[in-house]
Amino acid sequence: MIEQVAIAFEHKDYQTAAKLLKQLLVESPEHPWVQFYLGRLYEVSGKLQDAEKVFRQLLRDTRNSRILTLAREGLRRLQEMEIEERQRAISQATAEGNNTELGVLVLEPLSNELKTEASRKFTQIMQLDPYTARLVLPSRGWRLYRTGQVGELKFYGNQLQQAGIPCFWATIAQIQQIQVYHVKYFQESTLKATVVCRNETNQLGSLTFDWSEVTARVVGLLPIFEEVVDRDVRGKLERKTQTQDYAQFCDLHLPGRRCILRLDDNGYEFQQGLEIIPQGSQNTIRINWNSLSSWIDEQLPQVKIWSDFTSFADTTLDQTEMLGHIKSYIHLLRREQTNWDSAFHLYSGLVFVKDAN
Repeated sequence: MIEQVAIAFEHKDYQTAAKLLKQLLVESPEHPWVQFYLGRLYEVSGKLQDAEKVFRQLLRDTRNSRILTLAREGLRRLQEMEIEERQRAISQATAEGNNTELGVLVLEPLSNELKTEASRKFTQIMQLDPYTARLVLPSRGWRLYRTGQVGELKFYGNQLQQAGIPCFWATIAQIQQIQVYHVKYFQESTLKATVVCRNETNQLGSLTFDWSEVTARVVGLLPIFEEVVDRDVRGKLERKTQTQDYAQFCDLHLPGRRCILRLDDNGYEFQQGLEIIPQGSQNTIRINWNSLSSWIDEQLPQVKIWSDFTSFADTTLDQTEMLGHIKSYIHLLRREQTNWDSAFHLYSGLVFVKDAN
């Protein structure tokens, strides 16, 4: 009867093949040829996961060289079909609306107990090996996983979310639309707060807001690089670029106004405006900044503080082309350009966009 099944498949008479297999599965359900043609029937019926399961089982259980060859060919066909289907779906996704815009896909942290199952699903969705998948999934903080057309990122992101892997995506255009005001000092803070600030064209003005408008606070350290002279292993003098210090930044998000209030320890005028730090005190910038941060804590006791910028930057700094599209709105005196500034604005912007959705 197996010969009859083979002939039915040759003639693409799958209805007859299904009837014959139904009988064979009762009489000889474990027979390798019966299992192989069952896998083929699943394949032609579009039940690709069932077909893959049968072919893989045959590779584990049978020693018949002919069946092993056919099972491997079956798995290769399934893989090619999956790739074609994936490419078709991606093409369709990127063809809609503004889905060709540049975007980023960000993975959110997973607890270690969920990682084993999540990495298995991640392997399947992203076509990775299990070891790499487990390394990629973050345990703490965000990981910038992929950049590209947002339609494609959305396609993968939806699959990951359906598999229980937390992630989100955003376009660079969304980040660029956020207005940034550099805070010089707080002028008052009674019923409402007023800051004296500069806008993106460096015009000085003021902005009054209610503390309840602030939905997030993003803090981070940006390295300050200096060129130093040092000796190499042979004792010869050489010039090196080293991190000499860090600049402290704090972003207050006001999504209702589509803006970020950005404070930094070098740009804040501690002796101006509201007396947060006692007038005339000779404190260091670090002590003054800590006092300002504590005061802001008191004004925003319930607002989440996002402070994992450094770990996010580790996954982002090599994305030079993408970061080149992001204006940082950070005015540190630098001898040469660095990706750190754009990475911080991207991190803060992603928090802003995610909270707004």
